[in-house]
Formats: sequence, C-alpha cells, structure tokens
Amino acid sequence: MGAIERSGYQFVPEFSVIQQNGAVHVYHHNQFIEEIHFQFDGKYPEIDQIEELVNHYCLKHNI
Repeated sequence: MGAIERSGYQFVPEFSVIQQNGAVHVYHHNQFIEEIHFQFDGKYPEIDQIEELVNHYCLKHNI
C-alpha cells in the first residue's frame, strides 16, 4: 500500500496487524502536518477504508 497524493499533500498509511490499528501520516510539500488514526479487522486494512479517510480529510480541509 503506497502513498496517496492530492494537490501537494501526501498521505502515507502505516499499520500494525498485531494491534489492529494504523495511521495515515499527512504531509504537505514534504512537511509533516498530522496523523489520522484508524482501526481495522483482518490481516490488512481495506484500501477503501484508507481512501475514505483521505477523502474525508480533503473535504474537511478544502483540498
């Protein structure tokens, strides 16, 4: 699962299978902005779940 890029922002997902949680690290022009935390079930988070987090963040911040 790679980074997602939108309008100069980069969203980099990281997750722990053991703890069943993760975060999407938000960067703007290579500067760290914040983390978006999430939980998931199964071996890996669903790509759609991460896309939805990114979409929600972009709408909320007018990106």
